[in-house]
Order: sequence, then C-alpha cells, then structure tokens
Amino acid sequence: MADREPTTLMNTEDQLRGEIEELKYKLRQQKDQNDHKNETAHGEEKPEHPRSRTLIVGAIVVIILIVVGFFVGWLPRHRRQATLEAEEKKEVSTLPEVTVVPVQRAPFNGELVLPGNVQAVTEAPVLARADGYIKRRYVDIGDRVKAGQLLAEIEAPELLQQVQQAQASLESAKADQERTVASFEQGRANEQLAKVTAGRWDNLARKGVVSRQENDNYQAQYQAQTANVKALDRSIQAAKSNVNAAQANVNRLTEVQSYVNVRAPFAGVITVRNIDVGALVTPGSTLLFRIAQTNLLRTYLNVPQTDASNIKAGQSASLTLNDLPGRKFPATVTRTANSLDPSTRTLLAEVQVPNGDGLLLPGMYGQVDLNLPRSNPPFLIPGDALLILPNGTQVAIVDASGTVRMQHVVVGHDDGNQIEIVGGLELGQRVIVSPGDEVREGVKVKPLQGDLKKIEAGPTDATKAGGANQGNNKGKSGSKKNR
Repeated sequence: MADREPTTLMNTEDQLRGEIEELKYKLRQQKDQNDHKNETAHGEEKPEHPRSRTLIVGAIVVIILIVVGFFVGWLPRHRRQATLEAEEKKEVSTLPEVTVVPVQRAPFNGELVLPGNVQAVTEAPVLARADGYIKRRYVDIGDRVKAGQLLAEIEAPELLQQVQQAQASLESAKADQERTVASFEQGRANEQLAKVTAGRWDNLARKGVVSRQENDNYQAQYQAQTANVKALDRSIQAAKSNVNAAQANVNRLTEVQSYVNVRAPFAGVITVRNIDVGALVTPGSTLLFRIAQTNLLRTYLNVPQTDASNIKAGQSASLTLNDLPGRKFPATVTRTANSLDPSTRTLLAEVQVPNGDGLLLPGMYGQVDLNLPRSNPPFLIPGDALLILPNGTQVAIVDASGTVRMQHVVVGHDDGNQIEIVGGLELGQRVIVSPGDEVREGVKVKPLQGDLKKIEAGPTDATKAGGANQGNNKGKSGSKKNR
C-alpha cells in the first residue's frame, strides 16, 4: 500500500498539469477571438487596461491553485483516512464479542429470601404411661381435638392389682400406726404409775421407814417406763412415715392408672397415629399419637452474617410456597438467637406465620422474604460474571477503550442469579458475563450490551459466543462460584 500511494499521487499531479495547460490554451484562444472581434468592430486595436488584465490573471491563478490544492492535498488525505477507517473497522470486526452489563445498585429495601421448613409452634408426641393393651381408640390422623379430649383407652389389669395391693399395704400401715399409738398410751400410763410409786418410796426412804435398796428399785422402774414411753413415741413417728409412704404409693399407682385414659394435652390436629385396638403398649416407649397446633406456624431461618445486624424482632416478612404461586402469607420475626453460629456464621431467627384458614401444613418447604432496609445497598452483578481464581475472587471489566481489566471484588449475598458486591466495583462499570478463555488482562474485545434481567432468565446468543470456551476456562482459570 505504501508503494501504491506515491504512484497514484504522481499520476494525479501529471493529470492536473495537463488540465492546467489545456485551460491556459483555451484562455489564450478566447483572448485572441476577443481581440479579433474588437479589431473588426472598431477597425483599430485598443489596448486592454493593465489593471483589469492583472485581476483576471490573479483570479485565474487563485482558481488554479485551489484546484491543484484540492487534488494534490485534500483528496489523497481523504483517501488515506478512508483506508485507515476501513482497516480499523476490519480489525474491530475480528475482535472477540463479549456480553457486558452495567454494575447496578441493589434496592434500598433489600429482599432477602431464605429457605425454611414450616413447623408447628406447638407439637408433642403422646406416649403410653400405662402398661397394657389398647382397649378403644377414638381418633385418627387429621382429626381436630380439644384439650383434655379422650383419645384412647388402655386395658391394664396388672396395674389394677398393683393399686389394690398398695391400698392394702396402706391399710396395714395405718393399723400398725394405731397399735403403736395404743402402746404409747399404755406406756404413758405405766410411766405415771411408776412415777407416783417412786415418789412415795422416796419419801419413805427419807423417813427411814424402808430401806434404800427398795427405794432404788422403784426409782429404776420409773426411769425404765420413761425410756419406754420415748421409744414408743419414736415408733409412732416411724408408723406415720410408713403410712405416708404407703399413701404415696397408692397415689402414684392411682395417677398411673388414670393414664389408661389417653387424653389430648392441648387443642390441635392428630398428625400421627401408631396404634390400633389390641396393640400392646409399654410405658415411656410406645408412641401412640402425635398432636400439633396448626393455627400458628413457624419456621427457622439461618441469616447470613452480612444481614444479621438488620434482623430485629417484630419486623414484618412474607412466606411464599411453590405449591401456591402468587400467594403471600404475612409473617413476623418473633425472636433471634442474638448470636452467630461459629461454624456457619449465620444468625438463627424464628418467623411465625398465622394459619387461620389452614392452607399451610407443618413440614412444608417455603421461601421467607425479609424486607431489610439498607442505608448503603451493595452493587449487583450477574452470578455468571464472578470468577474464583487462585489469586482471589475477580470479575472482568471492559473500560471505555474496549480493554479488559481484571478487578478483585468482595462478595456479599449470593442468591444464584445475582451476586451482591460490597467492595471493589463502582456504579456504571461494565462487567463481562460468562467470560471465556479469550478474556484476559489487557486484551481488546467487542462489548455487546446486555440486560441484567434477561441474563437472569438465560444466556443470550452474544453470551454464548463470548463464553464458548467457558468450560475450559473453569479448568484453567478457576471455577465459578459454587452456589
């Protein structure tokens, strides 16, 4: 191309010179014709005014210079510029095409959606407390019961015999207590008699009527009777204790006997029924029923550390289920653990949902949307734009000149389709979606504007073209963020 340009210029200059000579020749012919006409009309030659001739020649020279400048200067320059633009367009058309989206700001009212299992606020298993066989069963699964309602009856003849035996033992203990009391009364009477006798013999001994030996015998008898009364008093206390123990045993067995009638601990719905008539039940191990309150349900959420400070008791939320599209159930955050789990760095929060119409069932899987006000919302980029490389988490950015630049970022919440970036990006920067192997630091690319919402739904043709070697890129440059 450099050799062709001088040749073209020389040909153009020769052509211009020829045209200029031809123009001069025509001007001379025109001048001669005018002179000849003037000589014929006036019969004599009139000299031309020198000043007019100079102006005409100057105008002709200026016109010639303008024409020469046009063909010699501007026209080649215009052709060279057109050639450069064509080469630039050809070079741009060969650049790899990538899909870019602008970095956007997340909403100030962040929609933090977390999964959770719907549970009953109150749920309890009903176990057997009496050993025996199921005599009657009054409810089944799905039945709504009231507090204290009879659910089943257990036939326990052995327990009945134990109650009768305990009552007999109680009567025996009471009889022993009565005999002990009678012995105590008799002992007190003997003590009084011994006391009177000992006093009389002591007076006689002082007067010298009886010997001291006889007086000492009566004094010893009085002391023995006093000790006997104390022993009988202790026996009364022991008999009372035996009666209380026997009474407690009777009360215990009577209480256990009352459990042969299985009753609902609270109002709710029977969710499990494991027994039928004639089934053998064992105390503390046989699950008879499971009952749950379904008018108020709850779900537990694990809130990420980045949003844990925004969760407060009493704030509103909403529950959605895939089974009921378009339906949102109002909910409320009732309490939080006020502490992060060190293994997962998450905050445990409880959300309660009213269930007056009974559409929600315990055990359902749903999504809880927490409306979190944020004073400084993070930036949003597509999930496919994030690169996990050996030197850190990065994204590929295209600057104004179409050059790729790798940028380290700090990742916040990841919901799969979109990723929140809390550091490393600026508003309005263009991020490459699904960068392939050709996307490297400093390379030139052809950016194609993409829509963040459309990219959430699926990759466009431009995305596929820009990320044709995405699988190889994962193996060489690093894997995408695992969601």
